[in-house]
Amino acid sequence: MFFTLNTWELALIVFAIVGGAAVVAVVAGLYLRKHSHAYREPIGVLQGALLGIVGLILAFGLTLAVGRYQDRRADVVTDANTIGTAYLRAQTIAEPQRTASLALLRRYNDLAIRITGEIPGSASLRATAVQQDQVQQRLWRLAGEAMNARPRDTAPRLYVDSLNAMIDNQTVRLSGLNNRVPNAVLWLELFGAALAVGLLGLYLSVLGRGLVPVIAATVLVSFLVLVTFDLDRPTRGLIKVPATPLLAEKAVMSLPPAAPAPR
Repeated sequence: MFFTLNTWELALIVFAIVGGAAVVAVVAGLYLRKHSHAYREPIGVLQGALLGIVGLILAFGLTLAVGRYQDRRADVVTDANTIGTAYLRAQTIAEPQRTASLALLRRYNDLAIRITGEIPGSASLRATAVQQDQVQQRLWRLAGEAMNARPRDTAPRLYVDSLNAMIDNQTVRLSGLNNRVPNAVLWLELFGAALAVGLLGLYLSVLGRGLVPVIAATVLVSFLVLVTFDLDRPTRGLIKVPATPLLAEKAVMSLPPAAPAPR
């Protein structure tokens, strides 16, 4: 659910749940303050313990989300490097496989760029991955033809190695995009944060300490939850995995091949 929402929809849900819990707790605290003073100590102990636990959960979740985000960025860089290496080495194989392979590698790079804007697990991403697989099959067939035509040459062998690395990295990149926290865990983090903020608001309201600390805590916790969720949505949120390395490779591919065709 969280991975298909845009940023504004996700922010609305997070702020509504956490803020709603704070409002309900403040109202309940005003009622309890007028009727009994026996609730202050147990509520204070409970909210202190729960805030500590939820703080650890949010910190742990944020750390893992940052790690997955960095891994996805590294996968894009590796993808661009392997495509670029295959493109350079494809220039050294003989015709007619050379021209056909260069055109297919440009197409493959365009599909890799398209992936950076598609939702993981969506039908459009699966369709793009299928198109990449088809391009890979055609590239591999051409590489085999180049090997068979000149079995003693070094260039076709090096090209096959780089093509194999490019194909392997596609699996790594797609797996990284689908490596996300389950929705059940995200709901647990969200409701745990809402409960912790609610108990804080309840305790401060019972003590009659004012609304400013409650509002500050609500905003801070909501932003922490939102950033944690947003980091795990590499193509939908404000914090996206950039396609800069692939775009740079596309610019290089638009130039004439650097190496002439072998005779």
